[in-house]
Amino acid sequence: MITLFTRHFNKNLLCLMIVLGSWAAALAQPQQVRTGVYMMNLYSLNVDEHSFYADFYIWFKWRGRIDPTNIEFVNMIEKWSIDKAGFDGDSTPVTLKDGTKYKIMRIEGRFFHAFSMNTFPLDRHALDIQLENPDYPADSLVYLPDTASTGVRHTLDLGGWDQAGYRMESRIHDYGTDFGNPQENARQYSNLTFLLTLVRPFSYFMLKMMLPLIIILLVSLGALLLHPIHTDTRSSLPIGGLLTTVFLQQSYSDALPDSGYMVLMDKIYLLSYALISLILLQVIRAGNQIMREHSDRQIMHDERRQAVLYFGIFLLSVVLLCLISGGD
Repeated sequence: MITLFTRHFNKNLLCLMIVLGSWAAALAQPQQVRTGVYMMNLYSLNVDEHSFYADFYIWFKWRGRIDPTNIEFVNMIEKWSIDKAGFDGDSTPVTLKDGTKYKIMRIEGRFFHAFSMNTFPLDRHALDIQLENPDYPADSLVYLPDTASTGVRHTLDLGGWDQAGYRMESRIHDYGTDFGNPQENARQYSNLTFLLTLVRPFSYFMLKMMLPLIIILLVSLGALLLHPIHTDTRSSLPIGGLLTTVFLQQSYSDALPDSGYMVLMDKIYLLSYALISLILLQVIRAGNQIMREHSDRQIMHDERRQAVLYFGIFLLSVVLLCLISGGD
């Protein structure tokens, strides 16, 4: 009888230990918060000051004792307003039917983003909005994306930019410092990032940037189609094209932030400078050959072949530069 009682007691004790262990493991896990973003307005992209303005809704759904809505935006420069009242004007969390707590806020402000212009005018930028909770480290609170409802207002007009998708990322931000407080062990915080990717329209690259340059190059190449005896007229075409190309490059460079590197369009213009210089050198060379009584027909034949070759090399080089920049 005693043996039977002992067996039941040990069995019940084992079950109790398993239940307590499960509870302890659940308590040791950080509280999870499902977070979503709905972008309402995004405007005033300033590549010189590396900033943009955003107006969006953000909501939180959670279970647990910690209120996760005391957030800070890591890359916010100016805070215009944070409306914690939500749609119904009540700032207290709402309890949903499944017991989940829910709260929504509307945020307006200016955010920092380091714009990289290496591939201008085929550049793309993933504008980011990062949030963290300064009160609870990652071992107590974790923000997870609520991707089902996250989105961007379908009527949002970005003025000269196209949307290339959006996403949310959750990661652990390790600051690597105790912020001067040796008693504070929390260095890692849950970081949730909303990213909206913007790209310039391809028509901007072709019509506003490349079309004027191609016209200038075709006019400069026209010097190789004239009779070699018209040296003055022939030389004026590439010289005028060279000056116009300098002014065109200066016009778009003034609109870009100061940087210590060449953008994609700078490399294309370097190709155009080289091509126009070759045309001018050929005009000078042909003039010298005429003076030495060389056949003008043979010179014209060779120069027309050179015109086609130069223009083909230029177009091929532009395509390769765009492909290489796109791979970066």
